Order: sequence, then C-alpha cells, then structure tokens
Amino acid sequence: MTGRGDLVAKRMELKEEIHKAAILEFSENGLRGASTQGIADRAGISKTKLHYHITSKEELYEEVLKKIIRTWEVIYAGVSLENGPEAFFRDYIVRKVRYSLERPAEVRLFVHEVMRGAAQLRKHWMGSREATRRAAIQISEWIDQGQIRKVHPILLQFHIWALTEQYAVLAEEAKFMLGQTSEENLDAELIINEVSDLIVNGLRI
Repeated sequence: MTGRGDLVAKRMELKEEIHKAAILEFSENGLRGASTQGIADRAGISKTKLHYHITSKEELYEEVLKKIIRTWEVIYAGVSLENGPEAFFRDYIVRKVRYSLERPAEVRLFVHEVMRGAAQLRKHWMGSREATRRAAIQISEWIDQGQIRKVHPILLQFHIWALTEQYAVLAEEAKFMLGQTSEENLDAELIINEVSDLIVNGLRI
C-alpha cells in the first residue's frame, strides 16, 4: 500500500517535471505563445492531469519565474568576498557561465520576460535589486581601496551578465561562428577563462 509520504513525494516529482516542461515551453514561445497542451506534452502527461496540478498558465509562468530567481540567489550567495576582487569575479563568472550552459532555457525565459517589459518580473525584482546594490557597495569599496580601477559598480555587473548570458541566449550563433554543430557543447572552460581574463584584466589599475 502506498503511504501518504510516497504520494506527497510523487506529487512533488510530478510538479518538478511540470516546472521543467513549462520552462522549456515558455522559453521557446513566451507566455502568450505557450500552451498548456504543449506543457503537458513536454511533461508526458495529459492536459487534464496538468490542469489538476496548476490553476492557470499565467500562474504557472509566475511560479517558474520565482523559482529561477530563487535558484540564482542560492547559487550566487555562495561567492566569497574574503579573497579580494579577482577571486570574487572569477568565481562569480564561473557560476554564471556554467549556469548559462547547463540551464539555457531558464536564462532565455528570464531574458524573454525582460524583453517583453518584465510585467510579471517586476514584483519579484526588489530582492534582486538589493543584492545588486550590495554588490555595488563592495565594488565601490575595492575602488576606494585602490584594488581595482574606477568603474560604474552596477553597470559592471550588467556587463558580466551580458557576457555570460550570451552563451545561453545566442548559443546557436556562437556554435556556428566557432565552426561547431548544434549537437556539440560549447567549451565551458574556454569561455570561463576568456570572460574572466577580460573582466579581471580590464579592472586592473
């Protein structure tokens, strides 16, 4: 006989599969273009079963956006400030590049939402803005201490995001220009080293 704990675990596993399917569907088609049938097909369940687990497409969209934001907060919270700016930026870039290469659909979904005006995202942005401002304060301290050259501490973060998220949003273009096929993986270590050196060397006084 299946216990209550097993049923709860199975329900959570199915919800995770629904979230994965939704991220793929929304990242490719956006909120307007995505369909619950498409999400159900990707999750390997019937549309009727999908609607048993979700209230609406719009609510599911907001759920996965919140999940992506929480995931980013957890991943980047572990970057240490104790070893100075070079170690910090290299570690941060490693995490950003690996996330973009390993979870490109999440990055594309986030970018797609921003490009359409961030209507659903704005209500969840306050925490991200505070984290960005805290990082800006630390960067400003490194500037004042003469450890890195003077830069705009928030725009610097945008530059790093742009350089790293490029490999999720424009992965196919990067592969084509590098002479790779769609089936080949981009070289994570090469990208990490190139972006890290560009940023770190550019910040040196």
